Amino acid sequence: MSEDLLQVGPYTFRSRLFVGTGKYKDVEQTRLALEASGAEVVTVALRRVELKERGEGSLMQLLLSKKWTILPNTAGCYTVDEAVRTCRLARELGFHGDGAPIVKLEVIGDAKTLFPDNEATVEAARILVKEGFVVLPYCIDDPIVCRKLEEAGCAAVMPLAAPIGSGLGIRNKHNVMIIREHAKVPVIVDAGVGTASDAAVAMELGCDGVLMNTAIAHARDPVLMAEAMREAVSAGRKAFRAGRMPKKLYANASSPVEGLIE
Repeated sequence: MSEDLLQVGPYTFRSRLFVGTGKYKDVEQTRLALEASGAEVVTVALRRVELKERGEGSLMQLLLSKKWTILPNTAGCYTVDEAVRTCRLARELGFHGDGAPIVKLEVIGDAKTLFPDNEATVEAARILVKEGFVVLPYCIDDPIVCRKLEEAGCAAVMPLAAPIGSGLGIRNKHNVMIIREHAKVPVIVDAGVGTASDAAVAMELGCDGVLMNTAIAHARDPVLMAEAMREAVSAGRKAFRAGRMPKKLYANASSPVEGLIE
């Protein structure tokens, strides 16, 4: 079987699991969980991390170690202007060296549900794409919004499975399948995954990747959960590529019935 790589704009990844860096008890636990996940991409909320603290044992020191592709995100931004300025700050921090700046775009529309503002997200995406950013937008699981974001030039679309941090799993498999059917860019499920089976289901539906944070960081054993998520994403992807058997209403004997010994 040929190597199954994920292409996101100019970036190529072997791992299809993207993980966050928030909500862990300390930086050491963060490091151990990231390593156990096997992720090549880690996301960081620029508005929620101390950017100037780069000493021994700091999160910034870990992020700047060049072990991962850093995906800065605009969590906490409620307007187009806030999101665009935050992405520009990420570019200035030089996480990507001379490479194209890749960002996770979030423009939140409601503080309680953390649902995105679809119109503002599309508007911000258009601005950032024109400025040369590789944009991965967090959005509602709406096929029309995903189509507009793709038309705006986004390198992937990232529909939520359920509200951020809810752990409810994929609430609307049909929408995810429709998005995947029509998208010409990678579809990465973002938000709502609670456990390994949720990640596997997302991949079995044909999604190209899964992004998560709380499901790992708030597990009783975050490092072990990170390992479980790594295996779940891999297993779900393999199952999708293999093609599941058809569902049938009645039993179908595993052993052939012809030529039975009388």
